[in-house]
Amino acid sequence: MTTEQSASAAATPATRRERSGSAPTRRRGLLLLLRDVIVIVLIAVLVSFLVKTFLVRSFYIPSGSMEDTLHVNDRILVDEITPRFGAYERGDIVVFQDPGGWLPPSTAPARPPVVEAIEWVLSLVGLAAPDSDDHLVKRIIGLPGDRVVCCNAIGQVTVNGVPIDESGYLKLPSGQTAASADPFDVVVPEGSLWVLGDNRYRSKDSRYNVDQPGEGFVPIDNVVGRAFLVTWPLDRFGLLDFHHEVFAGVPAPDAAADAGSPRRDGGGASP
Repeated sequence: MTTEQSASAAATPATRRERSGSAPTRRRGLLLLLRDVIVIVLIAVLVSFLVKTFLVRSFYIPSGSMEDTLHVNDRILVDEITPRFGAYERGDIVVFQDPGGWLPPSTAPARPPVVEAIEWVLSLVGLAAPDSDDHLVKRIIGLPGDRVVCCNAIGQVTVNGVPIDESGYLKLPSGQTAASADPFDVVVPEGSLWVLGDNRYRSKDSRYNVDQPGEGFVPIDNVVGRAFLVTWPLDRFGLLDFHHEVFAGVPAPDAAADAGSPRRDGGGASP
């Protein structure tokens, strides 16, 4: 019994050393794990920030001006590569900054700095779109140099003299067949676009803003990019249809139209 007690007493200091040695080891392991997690999160935020800045951005739809193509509170992804390396086409759905006077002054109350900071962080990874209320989304109908007129005898818009059949995406009130309630006749200046909403009688688009300094035209420099995907809600997830086939027969603008000054007839569109 004396021998067993001595052996137990001899083992106690060693056991204490093992225990005291394992605590720093566990702490070092936790610190290494925490470091790795922080590095992974920072890399993810950086990658998301670069993607958002140079490739795609997320926006939500605050109004029904593009129904039924886009619904209120839809979330969309916008391709930012197109304005840098490519060109826009008639039918593209684009997101752009207010050219001036298109949107009413914001009356939203100031939010706490903490809320602003959280939304800013979420926007870096595409989980929030705080600037959606400062942008608009419409469909391109006229490119630089195009003459866009509404309407012909059967209520169609014509581009460079060719009528376009927009029935595949237009939302019109019951009993209406004309693509616009208000006539217009414009030549799109260089560096600009003529854009209309698909919910044509409920869209404050180029027609509605002809009395603004930009005369209803959207500078291409104001365009963030081309919307291409609905990401939310999930039951509406899918690619957007640009209906490029609608404009397949439209010729390039004539040289005379390129040299002409922008022209408009008629008043603004219905809101």
